[in-house]
Amino acid sequence: MIDIVKLSKTFGTRTLWADVTATVSRGEMLALVGPSGSGKSTLLNCIGLLEKPNAGEIRYEGKDIIRFGRREVRKFRRDVLGYLFQNYALIENATVAANLDVAAKPQRINRGEAGVTIAGALDRVGLAGREKEKIHHLSGGEQQRVALARLMVKQPALVLADEPTGALDHANAKTVIDILREMSDAGCAVVIATHDDRVRDRCDAAFAVNENSLVA
Repeated sequence: MIDIVKLSKTFGTRTLWADVTATVSRGEMLALVGPSGSGKSTLLNCIGLLEKPNAGEIRYEGKDIIRFGRREVRKFRRDVLGYLFQNYALIENATVAANLDVAAKPQRINRGEAGVTIAGALDRVGLAGREKEKIHHLSGGEQQRVALARLMVKQPALVLADEPTGALDHANAKTVIDILREMSDAGCAVVIATHDDRVRDRCDAAFAVNENSLVA
């Protein structure tokens, strides 16, 4: 699904990583690992078209997405990509339901199907009946679970997750990992930047960004 080919990223005179080459297939869960500052989040952001690499290609189904125009980028993010941000990227003054509905509407129109319901997604993440609550009334762990439910409703083909368990207790972290694993098993490609061994152990493979290689 995603082929990363000889990707390089520099900041001034510093080379963060160079000639990174990796492949993520449908149904695969890949962990991006490495020490702090190795560029895991930056690589994730390049795949998500939030940052631009200095060289190389990122191919989605054979097309180099780095060369996409503005309209193609919007379509890629809308129809293909799901992102689990460290800061959750929720609309804080809106309700839980409104935040999930933003993800649900375009998918229902484009696919002509109901998909995962808002109520069903909230039940899966342990927030059943919380649709009318405002985001700013929720704890950090609850907001992370709303963001996870949003992913389930959207049903993306590719999920990018940046340290998704970094601020969570064991129970909430397990919920996040379990759902990402379920999405992967259902055919979604999942790429996770992480330093959490629990996440790495649940992935199909791990890629050491600082070493530019798959690791055992």
